[in-house]
Amino acid sequence: MEHYLDNSATTKVCPEAAEAALKAMTETYGNPSSTHTKGREAKRLLDESRKQVAGALGCMPQELVFTSCGSESDNWAILGAAELMHRRGRHVISSVTEHDAVLKSLDELERRGFEVTRLRPDETGAVPVQSVLEALREDTILVSLMLVNNETGAVTDIAAIARAMKKAASRALLHTDAVQAFMKLPFTAKTLGADLISISGHKIHAPKGIGALYIRDGIKLKPYILGGSQEAGRRAGTEAMPQIAAFAAACRAARKGMDENIRRMSSLRQLAIDELKKDIPELVAIGGGAPHILSISMPGWRSEVLMNCLEAGEVYVSKSSACKKGGRSHVLEAMGLNPRVIDGAIRIGLSRFNTEEDIRALCEGLKEARAHLAHG
Repeated sequence: MEHYLDNSATTKVCPEAAEAALKAMTETYGNPSSTHTKGREAKRLLDESRKQVAGALGCMPQELVFTSCGSESDNWAILGAAELMHRRGRHVISSVTEHDAVLKSLDELERRGFEVTRLRPDETGAVPVQSVLEALREDTILVSLMLVNNETGAVTDIAAIARAMKKAASRALLHTDAVQAFMKLPFTAKTLGADLISISGHKIHAPKGIGALYIRDGIKLKPYILGGSQEAGRRAGTEAMPQIAAFAAACRAARKGMDENIRRMSSLRQLAIDELKKDIPELVAIGGGAPHILSISMPGWRSEVLMNCLEAGEVYVSKSSACKKGGRSHVLEAMGLNPRVIDGAIRIGLSRFNTEEDIRALCEGLKEARAHLAHG
């Protein structure tokens, strides 16, 4: 029996999203920009889908632009904000533990002559509010920090950072990569207080290839993709209606029992920690905070070996981020962890579809791996 515990890398498409995508492909298949009946049907679907996703994020529909993925949203937010604000300054604040979509955008800004301050996390993996305040300068134009770290589940208090920036009378824009937090933590655009928020569909049981960027009303980012007048002139290209409809359906499904889903994932996460520490005393639980991500390590055993042992029992986890191929995790290194801990780290990603049986299979698999490896 399959036990899929790599939901932070991607999720299986839920039935509601699959049905919505199929219907958009085979029934409501017109171009939303066309003025005939099929085009108007597609436009209504686009408008309704935008309203659904915006409702899940807690923003106005006109503040939400559909993108191809979270990485595009991150790129556009960072590069676009820097270009918009460059006359006020050229200083940007972020952290060393961001997703590569952010880190490589920051590298590009440096190539363009901007100065980037990369903050280090605390022992939990989160970026302290005080560190942001201390780094703020008169010429700071952008702060970009992820809400939930994709490797450790560490939660950075974006709302507190937004309040602190406002109190300090900072003119900088605040962007947060909320891809791992959307529909997994209770928040809205209003409660976060960020100016720009990146989200993605395939982390919440929608298909790959769809994301969105929240752009607070009044902020005029230059289009990242040029061409037609789609998305109110903000992102060219015919809208990917099957993915958009599926994203909306996934949001509707996730919102129905969100509080209960969060409690269940948190309970399963704690069950895994309790059971594993009972039988594997040397096990290290790394950072954390979010209910759906658990990073653990068995120092002395390499993560690749542990993953292979688990896969033999159809238990699927990952080593740090699925976007990273080879090399040590920059996130775990930034936390100052011992190399033996980093080399033995694996990430468990939960979703609302996981069960206690999945956790039991994970625990049994790791116990068996430890016994097998110890006896060579």
